[in-house]
Amino acid sequence: MTAEIGILNKTAVALAADSAVTIQQQKGQKIYNSANKLFTLSKYQPVGIMLYGDASFMAVPWETIIKEYRKLLGSKELSTIRDYTNDFISFLTANTKLFPEARQLAYLESDVSGYFIAIKQEAKKKIEEKICNKETLDDAAVLQIFSDTIKIHFDKWKEFPLLKHISEDDYKAFIPKHKDKVGSIALTVFEKLALPDADKEKLVEISAGLFFKNRFPSRTSGIVIAGFGKDELFPSIIVLQFECIVENKLKYKEEDSLSTTIDFNNGAAIVPLAQSEMAHTFIEGVDPLLERFSVGYLERIFNNFPDAMLKVLELKDDTQKNEIIKKLEAASKQIFDDYKTKVGAYRQKNHIQPVINIVAVLPKDELASLAEALINLTSLKRRVTMDAETVGGPIDVAVISKGDGFIWIKRKHYFKPELNPQFLQ
Repeated sequence: MTAEIGILNKTAVALAADSAVTIQQQKGQKIYNSANKLFTLSKYQPVGIMLYGDASFMAVPWETIIKEYRKLLGSKELSTIRDYTNDFISFLTANTKLFPEARQLAYLESDVSGYFIAIKQEAKKKIEEKICNKETLDDAAVLQIFSDTIKIHFDKWKEFPLLKHISEDDYKAFIPKHKDKVGSIALTVFEKLALPDADKEKLVEISAGLFFKNRFPSRTSGIVIAGFGKDELFPSIIVLQFECIVENKLKYKEEDSLSTTIDFNNGAAIVPLAQSEMAHTFIEGVDPLLERFSVGYLERIFNNFPDAMLKVLELKDDTQKNEIIKKLEAASKQIFDDYKTKVGAYRQKNHIQPVINIVAVLPKDELASLAEALINLTSLKRRVTMDAETVGGPIDVAVISKGDGFIWIKRKHYFKPELNPQFLQ
């Protein structure tokens, strides 16, 4: 896990990232505090890149990918941060050296197999529950449970839209091309279970959805590209989520709620990433989990209020009951909606806006200090609670401005700089 942040105003963008990385294995996990997550995207232009989540992409370390791209980019200058982002995406999509066809096919097989195993385990759990309830199951009943489970997943994937850059033709072309391969994987996973053809077709469509639809697993890679393009007066930050490349189609999406552009109407922004609850608490004046609990609990109170009132009134007339309950439900909803509006306006006026107003006029060194302090807050919270210390280690901080370019404020090295003058050169 990690904690990162981008803070922008019209002068510059400050980026900060911790150094903790969690290695997951079957026997548990190990946390190291030496990972590099903040890099220059160009050695010559005011553009930086941060990564969070999975440190590798298709089994290739992101650090290697970024430095290969940086070498290819050279001194080329692009007009906007959006152009740098699109160029980086094109580099990933077209790079058969980093992501050869064999590797893409291996990922496809592994991902499809893993998902089918999850379906199988879900069906087996339902069977075990029925057996525990002393229900008698023959082969047909077992097969029906598997069919029903597959249908649940099929219907769920039907609801998800295609990714913006994936066409209907891309999606449809996958199905005949990989039908036999998916069938072979299904045969291996479901063993001797004689699935009907309709279920096999559903499994193939589910497989296509895994790579082309807008639904991502919990472990993906996040990429942040920030700075100034050649034609941009003010900085931008673009946040992306990546999962894989299959059929030379990159599965990614932009996190629209996090991507931000500074302009004459938007003078500042704070963009916390990954483990961001302490940054949100600082900015908004309330812990996000506490707020979610409070709002959820209050909503349940208002939803239950009409029934509670009817019990107190002890009405006998059903028509009168229905009329009163409709009025109580409408009144409860109105009061609850008004509460959320008033609290949101109070938070915006007394917590969020004052911070944003100050950030808008902060000089570059203070932007860097604020970014580092917010990462330190998250690290401190992990250290003084029973949570795993998944945020920690040295904090790398950089400031990117139009005139000065990418400037390191704090940067760790795994070596002694004085022994490696060629690197600094």
